[in-house]
Amino acid sequence: VVVYSGTQKCLSCPPGLSPISFSDKALQVLKARKTPVVSWYLDMGMVSSYWGAERKYHHTAPINAIYGLREALRIIAEEGLEARFARHWLNHRALVAGIEAMGLSMYVPKAERLPILNTIRIPEGAEDAKVRKALLNDFGIEIGAGLGALAGKVWRVGLMGHSSTRKNVILFLSALTAILKAQGVSVKSGAVEAASAVYART
Repeated sequence: VVVYSGTQKCLSCPPGLSPISFSDKALQVLKARKTPVVSWYLDMGMVSSYWGAERKYHHTAPINAIYGLREALRIIAEEGLEARFARHWLNHRALVAGIEAMGLSMYVPKAERLPILNTIRIPEGAEDAKVRKALLNDFGIEIGAGLGALAGKVWRVGLMGHSSTRKNVILFLSALTAILKAQGVSVKSGAVEAASAVYART
């Protein structure tokens, strides 16, 4: 098993690093490789010699980024993993409750959703780019557009790391309601109240 990510996601760290971890079995496969790796920088055999006790030079490490990662991990440890997971799920549930109270719907089936990236179906009559522009210019909220086949069909709302807060959920729901109504889109009131009810139950 090989697991990797980007530091700019839920770690709330500046981009530029990609933490990677190998299971023992994956390491055995790497060490048993017969053909040479074409890329110097992606040769994990050489990288492991640099990381390990040998300290055989391989590359100049991005020290400032590594210190940033260390601080991000310290903040996570201070909050506690279970508390962090619970915070993300709580904010996700509150956001979904608000979206559904507006009469909108989520794109991903409930059983398959992740709390960190929430995909909302764009309602009929809403102008995708204008809504996102108004969110950014009038409220300081940036959300993602749909990608590929979903372009113009969904909005992607990230609730990751430090941005996964009650304040952000409430602000987003309030702003989205106001913008859609201003565009003449038929949405129901009560999004903030529905989200607040989720918070009140915890």
